Amino acid sequence: MSNRKSELETLRADLKARLSKYEAHQHRQGGALEKDFEEQAVQTQNDEVVDSLETETRNELAQIEHALERLAEGLGGECEGCGEDIDPRRLQVLPYTTVCVKCAED
Repeated sequence: MSNRKSELETLRADLKARLSKYEAHQHRQGGALEKDFEEQAVQTQNDEVVDSLETETRNELAQIEHALERLAEGLGGECEGCGEDIDPRRLQVLPYTTVCVKCAED
């Protein structure tokens, strides 16, 4: 179980680092928009992609935080939906999952 906790903490650190990069991009820490309109259009499209990546990263980070809370409560391997044990193979693939396959499909 501590291996899973360690993996989740590593994932959390990685996601927080990514969020910092996305936020730096959104705040134009690398410089203002180009003067050329075509370049501005490309930069604006890039902003939309970064926004999307940031949203996905925040969602995944929230899932990791939730999984870590459940681990701390001693419920890390128990499905939130049905209370059964989550298959260890599922936890290897999705260490931040809190539901078994059956509940995930429902």
